[in-house]
Amino acid sequence: MKIVAGLGNPGSAYAGHRHNVGFMALDRLQALPGMGPWRSRFQGLACDGTLGGARVLLLKPQTFMNLSGQSVSEALRFLKLAPSDLTVVHDDIDLAPGRLKVKTGGGHAGHNGLRSISQHIGDAYHRVRIGVGHPGHKDAVAPYVLHDFSKADGAWLDALLRGIEDGAEALARQDWPALQNAVALRAAPPRPPKPRPGPPPGPPPDAPPDAPQATDDPRSVLRRLADRFR
Repeated sequence: MKIVAGLGNPGSAYAGHRHNVGFMALDRLQALPGMGPWRSRFQGLACDGTLGGARVLLLKPQTFMNLSGQSVSEALRFLKLAPSDLTVVHDDIDLAPGRLKVKTGGGHAGHNGLRSISQHIGDAYHRVRIGVGHPGHKDAVAPYVLHDFSKADGAWLDALLRGIEDGAEALARQDWPALQNAVALRAAPPRPPKPRPGPPPGPPPDAPPDAPQATDDPRSVLRRLADRFR
């Protein structure tokens, strides 16, 4: 079994915040066939089931962002899993809106949810980073992430979340190239190939060299041939 934890803050007041995009992603996954209902477990909301045959526990910590590690570490201990069995889905201000990247290990880059998790279990877990963009100045970061997505964000956000749905099995199996490809196809679907130009107009291949060609000329065939050899 693997654990996929989405980060966010509990309560309806935070539901649309950029900081809660991890919760949004997990809500999409929970609605897929094979997943059970949300239940109160591990200081959070958890559901288990299968995504494409892969056994997985989805976890939304309800401890508020700064204490996410309490919930995540409790689930790992109970299920006797290692940090490498954990994937954390979270917002990332260092990525452009709509971008998704996967990282294993490393620092928390100032993200309080990751900081808390790393304090409890170390940093050898996987992170699915969802880009939400940067407000432009570090002093504006907190109000920016603790604010609802704008209407202009709606199209790319829905495409990205649909891509995560498409890549649900890959996420559960920790197949990162397949997950990133699924998201990329939603974010920038391939263009249909341009039609190839047809052959130029002319006589059919088996026509004799001097065969008369189709024309809009109203004169009779014999008249045209006579005019041609004058």
